[in-house]
Amino acid sequence: MSTNNLSRDNRGFTLVEIMIVVAIIGLLAALAIPGFVKARKQSQGRRILNDVRQMDAAIDQWALENGLKDGDSIDTTSAQSYLKTAWKTSDLLGNAYVVTVVGSTQIAISAATKTALDGVGIDWGAY
Repeated sequence: MSTNNLSRDNRGFTLVEIMIVVAIIGLLAALAIPGFVKARKQSQGRRILNDVRQMDAAIDQWALENGLKDGDSIDTTSAQSYLKTAWKTSDLLGNAYVVTVVGSTQIAISAATKTALDGVGIDWGAY
């Protein structure tokens, strides 16, 4: 056997191949992360809107059963008994819900929450 015919094992990756793989992973992450952020904000907005709708319905039921009319003040501790869950005083972002009087705009989502979740396709409706 000759010492000049040493076999070399070429099974490893070259630096260029590793750099290409890292660049592709970085590109995929750059494309995916904004989508995940938007989906999370949409989910938060839908949860906040759902919570407000439930509390609004609870206020409606409470006011109806207690003979209240538009313009009467809202007692959230009494209206809370019409919810299956606890009354929420603030949303997922920590901003307080605005509770006013019995009527068409008796509970509202804060402007800070609407601004924070702007541009994700949430229709706040009357809230």
